[in-house]
Amino acid sequence: MMTTQPLWRAYVLFLMPMMLSNVLQSLFGTVNGIYLGQMIGVDALAAVSIFFPVMFFFLSFILGLGAGSSMLIGQAWGAREAGKAKAIAGTTLALTLLGGGVIAVGGGLFARELMMALAVPSNILDDATDYARIMMITMPAIFTFLLATAMMRGVGDTVTPLWALAISTAIGLVVTPALIRGWFGLPRLGVVSAAIASAISAVVTLLWLGLHMRWMNHPLAPDKVLLRAMRLDRELLGKVLRIGIPTAVQLMAMSLAEIVLLGIVNGFGSDATAAYGAVNQVLGYAQFPAISIAITASIFAAQAIGAGESERIGAVVRTAMWLNLLMTGGLVVLGYLFSRTIVGLFITSPEVLELAQTLLYIVLWSTVPFGMACVFAATMRASGTVMVPTLLSILAIVVVEVPVAIVLSRQIGVEGVWIAYPAAFCAMMALQMAFYLMVWRKQEIRRLI
Repeated sequence: MMTTQPLWRAYVLFLMPMMLSNVLQSLFGTVNGIYLGQMIGVDALAAVSIFFPVMFFFLSFILGLGAGSSMLIGQAWGAREAGKAKAIAGTTLALTLLGGGVIAVGGGLFARELMMALAVPSNILDDATDYARIMMITMPAIFTFLLATAMMRGVGDTVTPLWALAISTAIGLVVTPALIRGWFGLPRLGVVSAAIASAISAVVTLLWLGLHMRWMNHPLAPDKVLLRAMRLDRELLGKVLRIGIPTAVQLMAMSLAEIVLLGIVNGFGSDATAAYGAVNQVLGYAQFPAISIAITASIFAAQAIGAGESERIGAVVRTAMWLNLLMTGGLVVLGYLFSRTIVGLFITSPEVLELAQTLLYIVLWSTVPFGMACVFAATMRASGTVMVPTLLSILAIVVVEVPVAIVLSRQIGVEGVWIAYPAAFCAMMALQMAFYLMVWRKQEIRRLI
């Protein structure tokens, strides 16, 4: 991690493959959105958009475990304890497969009830149900793939996940339109084409990833050592969950709030739901630099702690802040300049396009304070300080985001929902920064593993 080269250069070399990986990870969903919106229609996009916050809620589980395991793996790797890093990976993977299996069974049985609970408009209920059911059944493969990419970053590898996600995206680019149009003699499957393509790409890429890691003798390759480590080791699992559970709880709180907000949006009709889906796609891309920079900060901080060089954490945070301002801020500027063209990729209806562009104007700039809040929180989590950053983020969601959305949506319409995002992100940044500067920075930092 920390070499003789300038920190900003090491940071960028680690960051860029990861940021490209995050872009590719979302590109599949974006391309599917474009395919569905352009090749089937706005109702198809709305049906798929319904599942976005539900998917994020489920992924909160694996993202939390990924955060916990990557922090501990980073500390073990910084301390040059490769065997311990693999033991952490095996324990986390065992719990991931168990959780993914539960979601797969529950989703297969109760997908329609879940969609009805979300007040899905009746004209898209069947399509939304079919899409959700397939996606949830595929969760074990998706979970395993995402966890593997997170853990590899803990040992400083951001290139292998990039190749894996490139393969996954390429498969999706071909399979989705083939199933929509019935190319090569395949059946025309409509909206569920996107879900089936996602399942195929996850399974195929996961198989490739395992073979590739073994071929390159990767530190976390699936071998006999990892298989023996795939058990619920209470001591290691407790340390992973100490970081992972609060992180997952925060993400779940965000996704629950998103579900509440989606319910409000659904009340304005399927056009508003389609606009919601398009804006969320764009917003996700604007947030990628911010999220990638925060993950890099956490990995660098964890490895510094493992190596006994915690005095370098301050430089890591300062570098992350400048990069967030330059990269995330620059992307925001481009988003405003080309907003209509970007939104037009997903939407053909002039009325819906106009609404989506207005919503994008309201929310896009707030990705910069969002990124800064993420850097502070991720850095503190690298040392095992997770509870307070988690509670501060949840506080911003519960006290600011949801109430603002409810009140303003009743007063000014669907635009009020989107004003809630900047309000929450700014509050989150102020709270995380205050705790980092006034409390955490003055504490003694120790290894967790």
